[in-house]
Amino acid sequence: MNELVSKIEQWSINKGLDRAESSKQFLKVTEEVGEVAASLARNDKDALRDGIGDVLVTLIILSQQNDMDLYECLNQAYTEIAGRTGQMINGVFVKASDIKR
Repeated sequence: MNELVSKIEQWSINKGLDRAESSKQFLKVTEEVGEVAASLARNDKDALRDGIGDVLVTLIILSQQNDMDLYECLNQAYTEIAGRTGQMINGVFVKASDIKR
């Protein structure tokens, strides 16, 4: 995974994306997320695999543009969820603090 992330970051540098406006990059992230949704709606596993990969690529570049790295962001997210409690409601995990009592 480290090698792939490094290759993507270098590709981004070669294309000048590392210095581009990150709000524009976020538009690419949402575009790719939309493609993931479309592939789920169509039950297209190949398109889903490609879409998830594209989302990761766009997020790697977004983090790079903001002087962060993917692992730093992922580690922070995991630290937040590691001890999280909650329950599955209608097929979605809902954290305890969001469950209305």
